[in-house]
Parts: sequence; structure tokens; C-alpha cells
Amino acid sequence: MSEETESAPAAPSLIHPVRPDQPHLDVATATFRMLSDPTRLHILWILASDEADVTALTEACGASRTAVSQHLAKLRFSGLVDTRREGRRIIYRIRDGHLARLVREGLNHADHIVTGEPSHA
Repeated sequence: MSEETESAPAAPSLIHPVRPDQPHLDVATATFRMLSDPTRLHILWILASDEADVTALTEACGASRTAVSQHLAKLRFSGLVDTRREGRRIIYRIRDGHLARLVREGLNHADHIVTGEPSHA
């Protein structure tokens, strides 16, 4: 085995088998609370696929620029999105893959209910 292979960090796990103690439950509840608004959920769904600025998010969501900006501020404050500057624009991105998968799965679940498609086992 080469030195490079030996020192390579392990890939992050998609599953964290932890018991739901109070700190974990509190953080999960706060995350679900942030997902409970349709505009924020829509923003996160868009960001689960790609980065975007306020203008692109406003156009995609159909909400006012003011509303999108306020939701982004809440998402950023709660740690669900990160930003980077590109010239004069602020680019938003979802914080991590767990959140992106949670958002996608929530909307996949909704699709089953809305369309009547049978549930997966």
C-alpha cells in the first residue's frame, strides 16, 4: 500500500447510527422547522442541484426578491446554506449532502402523495 493511500482520509459516511439524544433531536427539529416554509423548501430544492444567486432564485421560485432575500438570510443564519462572493454577486449553496438528500426525499414523498404513486418498501 502506498503512503498516499494510507494517509488518505476516509470517505464521509451517508449514515450516522446515533441514538436520538436531546441535542440531536433539537438540531433535527430546527432543521425541519426551516423546511416547513414552502418558499424556503423551494429555495433549498433548487440549491440541492446547483448554486444560485438571489436573482436566479427569485425567478425560479416566483417569489419577490425581498421575500427570497429574507428566506436566504434565515437559511444562512440557521447554517443550512453557505455563500461565496463572485464579483458583486453573492452565490448561495446548500450546506451539505444530507440536507440536499432530505429535501429531495421530502419532495419525492410529496410526489407519491400528489400523484398516487405507490410507496416504496
